[in-house]
Amino acid sequence: MIALAILFAVLGACCSAVGAHLQHRGVRTTAEEAGGLRLRGAAALVHNRTWLAGFAILFACAVLQILALALAPVTIVAPIVVLALPAVAMLNARSSGERLDTTAMVAIGASTLGVALFVTLASSRATAVHFPGPAILLACQIIAGAVLLFGTIGALTNGLTRCVALATGAGAAYGLVSVLVRDVTYTFQSEGVRAVQPLSVTALVVAFAVGSWFIQLAYASGPPDIVVGCQTVLSPLVATAIAIGLLDETAEAGGWTGVGLVTGAAVAVVGVALLARHHPEATSRATPHSAERRLFRASARR
Repeated sequence: MIALAILFAVLGACCSAVGAHLQHRGVRTTAEEAGGLRLRGAAALVHNRTWLAGFAILFACAVLQILALALAPVTIVAPIVVLALPAVAMLNARSSGERLDTTAMVAIGASTLGVALFVTLASSRATAVHFPGPAILLACQIIAGAVLLFGTIGALTNGLTRCVALATGAGAAYGLVSVLVRDVTYTFQSEGVRAVQPLSVTALVVAFAVGSWFIQLAYASGPPDIVVGCQTVLSPLVATAIAIGLLDETAEAGGWTGVGLVTGAAVAVVGVALLARHHPEATSRATPHSAERRLFRASARR
């Protein structure tokens, strides 16, 4: 069962990369035609074939993730989505004709390895457990506060800062979604539909809707690999942290294991920060300003 869950999760990560790439293209086209992506203008996305193709592929990704979470604990399944990061980075670089520099490649590798370390340590002792209602409620409250914070930052900023803030908020929401999907599927399998908590179902729908909207707004503000990077790094970290800290899905995560978990998370976060700073879109935006400064200095000498 575990091997099949991992297979589903890997296939889901591949679908996530392709779907994100297509949806980014669709959102950018619609945003340029409408002069920005607003709530009313978002309705135009359903007429964009590229965006719809991405939606269909991401729907397949969601089905694969649900199947994976029904077969294995959150700490094994959720972090595998990070494989979408290098895939979408390569797709975006190839379609735009831009090359990722050495630092950006190192950033992608650091994020992937950091999450891989996190997953290896967390999943080594993962067990299937029932999630108590009070713990689920606390997890929902914590993530709601985080999503509100990043949403506010996104609303008050623009460009890559807005992109990173919104994608990070989406990652937090999707991390909660993974936990809630596991809760609903495991409870349904073990105790039947009547035992499924209404809170889990309601929070699942709301978190998925908010995360999806944040992702579309992030696509309108930055490149897809940064969006996917923030989302795919934070989502498994949030999901696994909830599973370990609040829901006790793993036993004995302290000591050297705890140090390893913190190290892996830190490396992954630093990797995403480097990718955002050294991505071709970020460097291309900085280049004109550098050129202007050089021209100003040259004219001043004259």
